[in-house]
Amino acid sequence: MKQSIFQILSNTPLTDSVSKMVLSGDTSAITAPGQFVNIKLEGLFLRRPISVCDYDGETLTIVYKAVGKGTEKMRAMVPGQELDLLTGLGNGYDLTPAGDRPLLLGGGVGVPPLYHLAKKLIAQGREVTVVLGFNTKSEVFYEDEFKSLGCRVTVTTADGSYGVKGFVTHALPEDYTYFYTCGPEPMLKAVYRASKTSGQMSFEERMGCGFGACMGCSCKTLTGYKRICKDGPVMRKEEIAWQD
Repeated sequence: MKQSIFQILSNTPLTDSVSKMVLSGDTSAITAPGQFVNIKLEGLFLRRPISVCDYDGETLTIVYKAVGKGTEKMRAMVPGQELDLLTGLGNGYDLTPAGDRPLLLGGGVGVPPLYHLAKKLIAQGREVTVVLGFNTKSEVFYEDEFKSLGCRVTVTTADGSYGVKGFVTHALPEDYTYFYTCGPEPMLKAVYRASKTSGQMSFEERMGCGFGACMGCSCKTLTGYKRICKDGPVMRKEEIAWQD
């Protein structure tokens, strides 16, 4: 974990509620796709955890949804402003077991952390299939970005206004070797039940500190209680204990 000051390079809307922010700063603490940053915002006590969409040696891209005071404040920010970030948080995805044809499943704001993962998998020569799930056509984002990487992309919408009608589980291909997913818990639970292979799931959870000190985001697994922010947010399918 590293605390650094980042400068906003751009902050542009992707949909009515989702925006993309590109920042310049020290990204050296980010070591795996699926990690997140924790952003300090003036006037607010708790930092806001946001998943990393993409990064290189000098820039960081986050895609976030305006759902409260913190993210609404972020949406109003302009290039040149600075943000205090904790970077390198969470465990991220393990690429080792992906196989030749990994499947990536993202729902809503669970889509962004899969983007850098897709870049890494394609760089390793793997054939990547991506299924993106949204409620309706106006909420769709990053379809073209995944296609530009060389992924085979399917979009689903719950109301059928674009792509395949239904949820990501209605568009599962037959020929995948492993899966990675991120999204709301009902989606993760459906993927868990419908998937034919092992895989990794990234959980969304309210966090206090973001680095394992407060224990506020603990969840029960088959191997004991784990902290989503520190031991996660990524967990293997085989260790998940669903609370029905």
